[in-house]
Amino acid sequence: MKKIQVLIIISCIVFVSGLFMFAISGNDKKKLFHEGTAQYFPPSVDFSGENMPLKISDVRERFDRELVVNANLHSSTILIIKRANRVFPIIEPILKQYGVPDDFKYLAVIESALTNAVSASGAKGIWQFMPETAKEKGMEVNDGVDERYHLQKATEAACKYLLTAREKFGNWTLAAASYNGGMNGVNTKIAEQKVSDYYDLLLTDETSRYVFRILALKEIMQHPNLYGFDISKEELYENIPTKIIEVDSSITDLASFAKSQGINYKILKIHNPWLRDKKLVNTTKKKYFIEIPTSGY
Repeated sequence: MKKIQVLIIISCIVFVSGLFMFAISGNDKKKLFHEGTAQYFPPSVDFSGENMPLKISDVRERFDRELVVNANLHSSTILIIKRANRVFPIIEPILKQYGVPDDFKYLAVIESALTNAVSASGAKGIWQFMPETAKEKGMEVNDGVDERYHLQKATEAACKYLLTAREKFGNWTLAAASYNGGMNGVNTKIAEQKVSDYYDLLLTDETSRYVFRILALKEIMQHPNLYGFDISKEELYENIPTKIIEVDSSITDLASFAKSQGINYKILKIHNPWLRDKKLVNTTKKKYFIEIPTSGY
């Protein structure tokens, strides 16, 4: 008798489950079974027009690894996709202006997840510049002003680096790898191993994964639905409109300055993260351009 009761209960559960699966739409079923898993594998992949040789087994597996990892970093990848709607429109025209391929915006993605990150080694900002390199590229870095946090200026500095690396190595893929491994570091490996293709080089683990991570994020962000990310346009972070205030003198109190512009100190710092102190010391009469939001605050 007990066995019959158990069988009846199981049958009911199966029947109800079947009704549930029948009731939901095809798209919902796809989401139910495939959300957050890298089910799709693209037939071809390229970085800045340079093809990835997927016919090489270790290359295919290394790319697959990054697809699987990033497709399953749910919260991180969702936030990156949302932030990109705000950050990419600033990065893209600067890359174009310098003649750097659009794919390099995904390099910024893997460097910082499009946040003003700070690494253990002291690299800062969306493009993750070390202080010495930033200064070499013309950025101001001190206790009061740190232009590594200035997205436009940091993007310009990244472009200058990448153009130099492209000239040195002859292709964009190695230029990208050198952003992580350093030009000297990559060049040393090329000389030691007597090959000149990124996909033929045995590099450090981080640099070896670097381009694959860039391309995995490119693939996922260009085709989010194929990897289980169904994010509506309304969920993306908006690019908040701002006006520019030119300043060529010191500001003794940024909180008071913010109030004079109709905003508060928090909002001022959010839109101008390169201002690192409570004041702006400017004894040289340098021109600074401060962004003030006109809405969304």
